[in-house]
Amino acid sequence: MSGVWRRTGADQASKVNAYLIRNQLDLYSNFTYFLNDPVNGDQFSQPDRRVTGGVDATHTWHGHGTGINTDLTVGLQLQNDNIFNGLYNTRRRERVSTTREDHVVESSLGLFAEHQVRWSDKLRSVAGLRADTYRFAVRDADATARAHDRQLSPSLNLIFGPWARTEWYLNAGHGFHSNDARGTVDRIAPAPGLARTRALEAGVRSELLPTLQSALSLYRLDIGSELVFVGDAGNTEAGPASRRTGIELSNYYKPFKWLSLDLDLAFAKARARGVAPGQDRIAGAVEGVGQFALTVARGPWSGALRLRYVGARPLIEDNSVRAPGSATMNGRIGYRIASGLLLDIEGFNLSNRRASAIAYYYASRLPNESGARADVHFHPTESRSLRLTLVKKW
Repeated sequence: MSGVWRRTGADQASKVNAYLIRNQLDLYSNFTYFLNDPVNGDQFSQPDRRVTGGVDATHTWHGHGTGINTDLTVGLQLQNDNIFNGLYNTRRRERVSTTREDHVVESSLGLFAEHQVRWSDKLRSVAGLRADTYRFAVRDADATARAHDRQLSPSLNLIFGPWARTEWYLNAGHGFHSNDARGTVDRIAPAPGLARTRALEAGVRSELLPTLQSALSLYRLDIGSELVFVGDAGNTEAGPASRRTGIELSNYYKPFKWLSLDLDLAFAKARARGVAPGQDRIAGAVEGVGQFALTVARGPWSGALRLRYVGARPLIEDNSVRAPGSATMNGRIGYRIASGLLLDIEGFNLSNRRASAIAYYYASRLPNESGARADVHFHPTESRSLRLTLVKKW
């Protein structure tokens, strides 16, 4: 359930959003087959029951009449998650033993301010400051452990132009990702509650040609603690620091009213920091992605064809095992039967490409194997499929 309250005037605007979410999940997995339990197998369940509640509120003052237009926004974000989850060893989805049961309460409060200023026709700025505090409480069968973390995150965005329908920008700022609450209260090697990120980005946006919109950006992202996948547990844990540098290119071209073309390309170099030489690759970090889309709309007919490419990536830190890149194609044909009535036919993986949607490298054991064997484990891309949809709008 959610609700929004707004009030807007000539010089001020306010907005409050409140929400309450109840979520239930029953997840069964088996990543290692018969490695740890040759009799029952390694299947495990991760049930999760949680109630999430929160409030987001902002207030903005608009400054006019001084020759410099400004917007000052202040706000808060408050959220609380009340979580009951567990980790159980199972066989045919029946519990065999209990690994752990936890009641987790995670609360967060974020206060922020953002100041937008149009200094002139050729210069704008957006400056921000955010303060976040997180509290973690984890109760198991023995006791309740608590942890907390806080962070101050500044940011600055400068936009120059436009000149010849082209503007340039420079962004710098701090952010974070939060880690699993259970890891933050670990008695032996606790993970930080908030892993700081630092980012720099420079780019250009252009509409030099009337029918072409292009954007090019260069960035660097430093993360204080990388999340690493753990195959035998089916979850992630806090890992070493990392740095990503990359380039992104986006293009939108509309040569005719009935035809548009999209091309997006991105390349990223991801490396762990503070690790042994030759062990700095980040498993699963895709090095390049791209997509090309063609969209048509003429009369009652519409359609689209989309080619997506996901590049190669290392599966182990020394780069000795890699997953190859793959390309898939999806399409759609639509026909407007009447006003407000649309028939759609969507096709997925039209070329029926045999590829892996995701891949990992770790040790597992099949029933007929005498010991552990390290190998690539993958989830296949869905085979060719069609979906027929009838949409009615009132």
